[in-house]
Amino acid sequence: MDVTGTTITVSISEFKANCLRLSADVARTGRKLVVTRYGKPLVEVGPAAAPQSLAGSVTFLCSDDELMAPIGVEWDAAR
Repeated sequence: MDVTGTTITVSISEFKANCLRLSADVARTGRKLVVTRYGKPLVEVGPAAAPQSLAGSVTFLCSDDELMAPIGVEWDAAR
C-alpha cells in the first residue's frame, strides 16, 4: 500500500484481501483509492456523495379539502 497525499494505491490482490477495511478507510477519510494491476491503475474508488434532500420534490395534485371530501359512494367498511 502506498499513501500519497489524498490517494491510497494498492495492488488488486491486496484490495481483494482487504476490500472491506479499505472501503471503510475511503468512507472515513475521504481519500481516493487506486487499485492497480501489474502496477497500472485499474480502478479508482472514492467516497459516495451525500444524498440529495427530498425537500420540495413532492407535487400536490389536490388540496386537503379535495382529498377528504366525500366521494358520493356508499360502502360498508366492516365487510
